[in-house]
Amino acid sequence: MAFIRYGLLTLTVLLVACSSVHTPYSERPTHASLKKEQGNEIVMYALGLMDNGYRFGGKNPENGLDCSGMVSYIYQQAVGLRLPHNAAQIAQAGREISLPGLVPGDLVFFNTTGQPFSHVGIYIGDDRFIHAPGQDGKIKISNLKSGYFEKRLEAARTFFD
Repeated sequence: MAFIRYGLLTLTVLLVACSSVHTPYSERPTHASLKKEQGNEIVMYALGLMDNGYRFGGKNPENGLDCSGMVSYIYQQAVGLRLPHNAAQIAQAGREISLPGLVPGDLVFFNTTGQPFSHVGIYIGDDRFIHAPGQDGKIKISNLKSGYFEKRLEAARTFFD
């Protein structure tokens, strides 16, 4: 009798193990889908900080954020990637991409002070980006094609291959 119980237990374990659902290779996450997922996480986190206060040198939402502090904070919280708190250093660390190749979560850089890479924002799609501009004191969405930003747009970078 013990042999029959042991045999039934073994058979049950084997059937359960063999019947587990496996994701077909064609449905497994691809490189592109992982990049999209990470980009969407970054954008969603950024949108959650809308209207947060600006503070020069700010590194966290409680005390206010500047542009590079916002980007560094969001990348760390959303995808666990630690970036410098300096727009030019962030630009140097990222991989250059063409502007038509921008996807949500990529970074856009501007010359707003007469110095290269002096401002950074997170691309969210449809020629829009979220950033922490100093002039009105709140994180907001702007358009890359607006006169001010279009004239000052320098480059785009990604951290996802």
